[in-house]
Amino acid sequence: MNPRFSWAALARKLTAALGLLAAAPLAGAQPAYPERPVKLVVPYAAGGPTDTFARALAESWARQTGATFIVENRTGAGTMVGTEVVAKAPADGYTLLLTTVAHAVNPSIHATLPYRTVEDFAPVGLAAKAPLVLVVNKSIAAKTLPEFLAYLKSHPGKVNYGSAGIGSAPHLAAELVNYLAGTRAMHVPYRGSAPAMADVIGGHLDFMIDSAPTGLAQVHAGTVRLLATSMGQRLPQTPDAPAIAEAIPGYEAYTWNAVFAPAGTPAPVIEKLTSSLRAALQDDGLKRRAYDMGLVLETAPSPAALASFLDSELAKWSKVAKATNMSAN
Repeated sequence: MNPRFSWAALARKLTAALGLLAAAPLAGAQPAYPERPVKLVVPYAAGGPTDTFARALAESWARQTGATFIVENRTGAGTMVGTEVVAKAPADGYTLLLTTVAHAVNPSIHATLPYRTVEDFAPVGLAAKAPLVLVVNKSIAAKTLPEFLAYLKSHPGKVNYGSAGIGSAPHLAAELVNYLAGTRAMHVPYRGSAPAMADVIGGHLDFMIDSAPTGLAQVHAGTVRLLATSMGQRLPQTPDAPAIAEAIPGYEAYTWNAVFAPAGTPAPVIEKLTSSLRAALQDDGLKRRAYDMGLVLETAPSPAALASFLDSELAKWSKVAKATNMSAN
């Protein structure tokens, strides 16, 4: 036996080696998620309805995960700038997209997109639906929805409406009226809803289908007249106002807020995002804020449900875009 051999020294070496093995992560093990701030990209300007909801959701979501959710506004090109940012971000769950109906419309109104609408994203969940309201200038003689539709049909090409721009939710909603009711109201696009609403109030436009929070604010101020709302059923906030579907069967138009991650995001990360999003939407504080914003929160968001919903929205708005020659090019 080697006189220099020491069982004690060998034991110390083995103990040290086992300690290193215990400290090392197992092959393929994933770090805890989320372990750093999560960026929620909003392809709209700060202060608008999508941004306002995103910030309320980020607060609730942070409480559910213990992580910080940071809202980042990346505007431009009808939401395409911010959407492209997320499409090309690392697929690690730390860059998410909160988008709207524009995501489903852009493929139909733009010749090319800098991303693939379906293939470049992993659905996380639908968060909310945002109803719209049909308001008219107070000088319009029509006092009810049926009277207004009769007015549109008797004045083809002579009644105008405003929107936040080509492909915006107000534009889509009004063109869906034209498409389903056979009317021909004329579109006047603006750079945002606020100037369009100002011209409805001022009498330069006849009507507008605007987001519920901003439209109802003007209704309550007495500057415009509310005729109807855009969801399939009446809104709890305005129970006396009919749904457009009551006069135009099958009509339903709204914008929505949905969360997507870059394609290739690991399934366990998507699962954790979806479960925490579901919990965030059950938060009483968020529910109160959503009600005040005129939103309808989803109760059970899931990746599969969002994927199916997006497919239906792509098909729906593609038909409307083709029928009305809608184009942003």
